[in-house]
Formats: sequence, C-alpha cells, structure tokens
Amino acid sequence: MHILQLCPRVPYPPTDGGAIAMYDVTAGLSRAGHQVTVLALNTPKHHQPADVLDHLGPNVRLVPVDVDTRLSPVKALRNLLLSELPYNIERFVSPAVEARLQELLRTESIDMVQVEGGLVSWYVDAVKRLAPGVPVVLRAHNVEYTIWQMLAEREANPLKKLYLTHLAKRLRRFEHRTLPRFDAVAAITEPDQRRLRLLGCQEPVVFVPAGVDLNRFQRNLALKPKPRTLFMIGSLDWLPNQEGVDWFLREVWPKAHELYPELELHIAGKETPAHIRNLSLPGVTVHGFVESAAQFMQQYEVMLVPLLSGGGMRIKIIEGMALGKCIISTGLGSEGIHVRDNFDIVLCDEPTEWVERLGRYYRGELGQQAIGEEAARTIARLYDNRRVVESFLDLYTILTPQRRAAAH
Repeated sequence: MHILQLCPRVPYPPTDGGAIAMYDVTAGLSRAGHQVTVLALNTPKHHQPADVLDHLGPNVRLVPVDVDTRLSPVKALRNLLLSELPYNIERFVSPAVEARLQELLRTESIDMVQVEGGLVSWYVDAVKRLAPGVPVVLRAHNVEYTIWQMLAEREANPLKKLYLTHLAKRLRRFEHRTLPRFDAVAAITEPDQRRLRLLGCQEPVVFVPAGVDLNRFQRNLALKPKPRTLFMIGSLDWLPNQEGVDWFLREVWPKAHELYPELELHIAGKETPAHIRNLSLPGVTVHGFVESAAQFMQQYEVMLVPLLSGGGMRIKIIEGMALGKCIISTGLGSEGIHVRDNFDIVLCDEPTEWVERLGRYYRGELGQQAIGEEAARTIARLYDNRRVVESFLDLYTILTPQRRAAAH
C-alpha cells in the first residue's frame, strides 16, 4: 500500500509523545513493506531538514512544508473576534500545505490517507474533494476539547478561566462538526474511543494504542539506579505537564521532603519554562532537555506522573514501563493503559495519598522492583509497536474494499 501520513510537525526526533507515536508508525509501516509519504508541517519550533527520515529507507519519503505556527497574541485576538475556527486549529491551516496535498493526491497513487491528530483534521475536506475514493483515517492522539475543558475547570484566574472555557467550547463545536467526516477513527485510548463516538464519529471507531519500539528501549544492566530517587520526564511546553509539575511541587513535595529528607526528585523535559528551570527547592534537580530519555530514566528508581489534565496516552509511561520502571501516577495519567494498581503501576490522586506512597517507597515497602518487572511484561505483551502497526493494517483492510466499491 501507499499511505499518505499528514502530520502537524515533522515526526523526528522521537523525543516526545506526539513525535514518538507518529515516527514509530511510519517506521513500522515501512518495515512491513508499505510505502509511506509523510506530508508534514515544518514548524519553527520543530524545524527539520528534508532528509531527516532518510535513515528509514526507500519506503519512506518526507515532504516538509514550512508553516509558521508560533503563538501570536495579535492573531489570537483577531481569531477570537473574526474566525469560526479555534485558534489552536487555525494556526495549522496553510494554503501551502493544501497545495502540496493537492499535488500529491493528483500525481501519485495513494491508497490511504492517515491524518495524525485533531490539529490537522481541518484538511479532511480537502482530501475528500481532491480524491473522493481514497479513505481518510484520523488517528486521534487526543480529543482536544477535553484537555482545555479540564484546564479551565482548575484555573483560578477568572480571565484565563473564561478564555479557556470559551476555547474548549469552540474546539468541541469544531470536533463535533469535523471528526465525523473521516471514514474511520483510530482512538489512542478506550476512553477517547467512547468520547469520539459521542461526538458522532462514524464507525469504525477503533482502539489502536500507541506502542513502544522495544529495540529502542532495551535495559542497560550496567546502569544501576541511585536509591531513593524519583524522576519526572515529559515535554514541559505542554500545559498539562506544566500543571502537573507545579501541582506536585506545591501540594506534595514540601511535606514529602520534610518527612523523607533523603529523597531526591529529578525533573527533565524539553522547553522547560523559566519558573521551573530556575527552581531552588531542597532535593529537586531540574535537568532541562536530555538527549536520551532511556538513559535518564535508568539513572533513577521511581517515575512520577502527576497529571491532572489531558487526553490520549502518556507515551512516556509506556516507555518507562518498557524499561522496568515502577511508576506512581494519577488515575488520569494512566488513562487508556491496561494497568492494575499495585501490580504493574501505583495509582494515587490526593496529595496525602502521594505522600503515603512516597513514604512506602522511602521505607522499602513499595515493592518497586516487582512492580517494574510486571510493567515491562505488560508492555511486551500489549504495546509492542509491531502489534500497533498490525492494528492499523487491519483497519486499512476494512476500508480498502469500501474504496473499490466507491470506485465502481
């Protein structure tokens, strides 16, 4: 098959959840013998040269289109007053991308178009207009409106709360209007699968989780984690991650440090904002961006995911599990991942629960090694990237006869 993969950014390097999810499917499809053309917005934040995916071999071709998606207060205000599109979506609408899409669909034999996430879902109408017989699949990394709705619910600043609430409502209207236009939707979690059905998406709405390339996350037995150490890792330019770190440092860490003074907390993530980068808290080290997530994770014992908002699947959790890490997470952080509390993960939500779990770890009562080993077995059984690619190919097989019928 020849699959056209439309991405909101160049999916390289695979250092954050969104890039990893896109890159691993590109790589997996090409390894399975399929041709993948990656049409990607080449944004200032993630700008890459056109040959950056050449290492994946001749089955993969990157077609980057320069698009300025940077946030602009002036454009945001104009959007609020004049546009029907939510600003989050409007930033990714580009005549240049639409023109390149038109060229590819008219000059090449494309069997399937896979749109990576809601930010570029606006292009579904262009695909259907230009190539009416080609199935269009949305891979829903998140249900976007739910993220902003959750952020709005906890925002204390009245003006910010008003704006976030308004944005969430506009996103919901956009998603309700746009997402049902796809021929199929691949939800990255089962809760998102249910949300997408409620938005009116037509079947098939299937559950296809993100996976892990287990070759990239092999444990280095020579690396021994430092005792009594905790770590967080994630893209800190993503508001839900910032919110989680700020909440943990405010609501949990002061008491935990008072009771368990030898505990160390290590925080890593790209685009670390100044208020986190310049922290001066006892026991806390901020590393900023790290070149190797796998190496960073293996230096410390227990991974923390204090996520309060968001949707989709936390790729860093399944990567940490693949490395045999015990993870302490909020219920929302683990949403969509098939785990059991105190078996292959530790779950807690309230600050007092977090402090209690950290106390168990401090005293050697958590059983983190056994939990980490079960976590690794869960990932190998359910989230190997090869299984994910097979799920996409199964979905394509369902849709291909529909294409042939439409052509006749």
